[in-house]
Amino acid sequence: MLGWQFNTVGVSDAITMGGEGMRFSLQTRELIADSIESVTCAQHHDANISIPGCDKNMPGVVMAAARHNRPFIMIYGGTIRKGKSSLLEKPINISTCYEAQGAFNYGKLHAATDPGKPGRTGADVMDDIERHACPGAGACGGMYTANTMATAIEAMGLTLPGSSSFPADSPEKHRECERAARVIRTTMEKDLRPRDLLTRAAFENALVLTMILGGSTNGVLHFLAMANTAGVPLTLDDVQRTSDRTPFLADLAPSGKYFMEDLYEVGGTPSVLKMLVAKGVIDGTVMTVTGKTLAENVADWPSLDPGQQIIRALDDPIKASGHIRVLRGNFAPGGAVAKITGKEGLSFTGRARVFNCENDLSAALAAGTIRRDDGSLVVVVRYEGPKGGPGMPEQLKASAAIMGAGLTNVALVTDGRYSGASHGFIVGHVVPEAAVGGPIALVRDGDVITIDAVRNRIDVDVSDAELEQRRAAWVAPEPRVKRGVLAKYARLVGDASHGAVTDVW
Repeated sequence: MLGWQFNTVGVSDAITMGGEGMRFSLQTRELIADSIESVTCAQHHDANISIPGCDKNMPGVVMAAARHNRPFIMIYGGTIRKGKSSLLEKPINISTCYEAQGAFNYGKLHAATDPGKPGRTGADVMDDIERHACPGAGACGGMYTANTMATAIEAMGLTLPGSSSFPADSPEKHRECERAARVIRTTMEKDLRPRDLLTRAAFENALVLTMILGGSTNGVLHFLAMANTAGVPLTLDDVQRTSDRTPFLADLAPSGKYFMEDLYEVGGTPSVLKMLVAKGVIDGTVMTVTGKTLAENVADWPSLDPGQQIIRALDDPIKASGHIRVLRGNFAPGGAVAKITGKEGLSFTGRARVFNCENDLSAALAAGTIRRDDGSLVVVVRYEGPKGGPGMPEQLKASAAIMGAGLTNVALVTDGRYSGASHGFIVGHVVPEAAVGGPIALVRDGDVITIDAVRNRIDVDVSDAELEQRRAAWVAPEPRVKRGVLAKYARLVGDASHGAVTDVW
């Protein structure tokens, strides 16, 4: 057995966030899948071990595996360790930077002790956070998109046990890499192929674990895309059904106080899976890359540490149902995805404040023109969808600035998407998107929008007749990009409710 290494593309959202580069992020999922499929099939490889490390990389390698269908193992690059701010006197991470910027803009960023003294001003705290949020290698450390996808893919059986919770610099991660070489040989000998593992039950396990852990809304987009590629029927309705029956248990960032490193220290993902298999919440009969079932993989793994406070018991949830809600209504007839942990409340009604791109909203926040005394506002950011962005950029810069500024009177709605680090009353993935003339393109400042996470509705208080009049007057904007990879992507990509894939017509 001879190994042969090749690389594919990858972008860091820590660098792209809030800038024009973020438009390139989601489409790298397709580039990764296309390139791995191309090399693996063109070079007649017998098997593939993929080592992704960031948000889009993981669904990209799984989509590639479903296409080439050669024996496959994914090794997650690993999570980063926690940072530490001496001035805030608490653990921090990448999302702390974005929320701190919002707090700084509104004069609310202070040191934990002796604020305002020389060396402890808001600017000093901002500098301290930026220097210490990321202490080493690894993907963003909360239950953001990278760790959401890593844990979900482990629940699907495509990694070795523990892959999703081992820190990037841990001895366990090195041992995992060594073991993978032996296991891939076993998968080849048994002719165990990705499509044998990518079953309906495997995707249901992924959805359940994502709800349990409070994972990213991006997971919905990627699960739909991976299932589509594997030929497994999966819809937004399946996501909502899973959310309805699955409690939210994990006190993990961004909505909670713990990080993936903390979960690793009390047993890691396999210990969580062991508990869920024992309780019948996860299907332990699904086959995995080890040649054993998921239940067999975790049987000898230690149980979660007694007394740990990261994962609650099933009968003592943070929220009795899942935090991800699929919304529909006259604002989003094709669906939208909300992340509602319960801390924000379950419904929100406010006047629309409309922006045609995230940069315009960011400028308004930086100028302090969105205020708490404005009353309840539903901030709408449109023309940021898969086609309109193009690239469906994440809105973390804006959502984090709103949270950091303490603007609890603001809900944020977009046809773009959110970083897994985003939290607050946020709704994304609005379909149809503005670029194709969806209702989000017709909303005007002052319209009243209601978001109801109990009834799973999002509606604008405008009559059908008025919306039709606005639609007749609407003129599609010129494409932002007319040549190159983003122009091609905008031409090919489907809507977010079907995973924003580019190979289905």
